[in-house]
Amino acid sequence: MWSYEKRLQYPVDIKNPDPSIAMIIMSQYGGPDGEMGASLRYLSQRYTMPDRTVAGLMTDIGTEELAHLEIVATIVHQLTRNLTADELKAAGFDQYYVDHTNGIWPQSAGGVPFNACEFQSKGDPITDLFEDMAAEQKARTTYDNILRLVRDPDVRDPIKFLREREIVHFQRFGEGLRRLTDNLDSKNFYAFNPAFDQ
Repeated sequence: MWSYEKRLQYPVDIKNPDPSIAMIIMSQYGGPDGEMGASLRYLSQRYTMPDRTVAGLMTDIGTEELAHLEIVATIVHQLTRNLTADELKAAGFDQYYVDHTNGIWPQSAGGVPFNACEFQSKGDPITDLFEDMAAEQKARTTYDNILRLVRDPDVRDPIKFLREREIVHFQRFGEGLRRLTDNLDSKNFYAFNPAFDQ
């Protein structure tokens, strides 16, 4: 069971709203490599992970990704708060505004809605851990791209924090993969599964 602290994992205090930046950052809420997909991926995969320590790692990281989802939503909210419809239109936020006003809704920067095809849960521990490591690198690259486009230090600061956590998660999943493969034998090693190789 989780305990929820009513505070962000990392503070967000954006002084200058900018809906054009919000559209870019929205991708890390519900885009193809965003925090929503990450949290659902790890929290779904943990059930078929045979190593309970690695399953616990997936629970820990999946839960942290929920906290990152909250940070990204807060950034988007602060970038769009208290703006008029004309200001939103001038910044290219009008199409989003028509459907969602200033509500937070999961989509990519290009406007494609989130769906469960954004992540995989295969049930094979090695496949899933490689999926997880790749997902963390794709998210890190997305944060790199955001940092190349955004100059506001109030926005860059929490984005840098989120980027750093992607690197840590990649390393932790690598440790989980090593732990898992160190304990494989001919009965559970995917390349030499006796059920297929007789």
